[in-house]
Amino acid sequence: MGKKKKKEKKAAPSKPCRFCVDKIKIDYKDDALLSRFLTDRGKITPRRITGTCARHQRMLSRAIKRARILALIPFVKEYYR
Repeated sequence: MGKKKKKEKKAAPSKPCRFCVDKIKIDYKDDALLSRFLTDRGKITPRRITGTCARHQRMLSRAIKRARILALIPFVKEYYR
């Protein structure tokens, strides 16, 4: 019987981290900045999509969680049926 060929994964070109390049400070009180890194459902977007480095992704997720606790941004967006 014939062998199956494995699919080759193409490495996507890495995006530069927005926070490293522009020297942007991550602050939990800046809800406009934090809401850009949330999906329409309220989930935190992953590194591979946003292009942030590991260090800034950790800082970003910590700031989002702090802002949620203080009710600056919602845990879940409005859901209508």
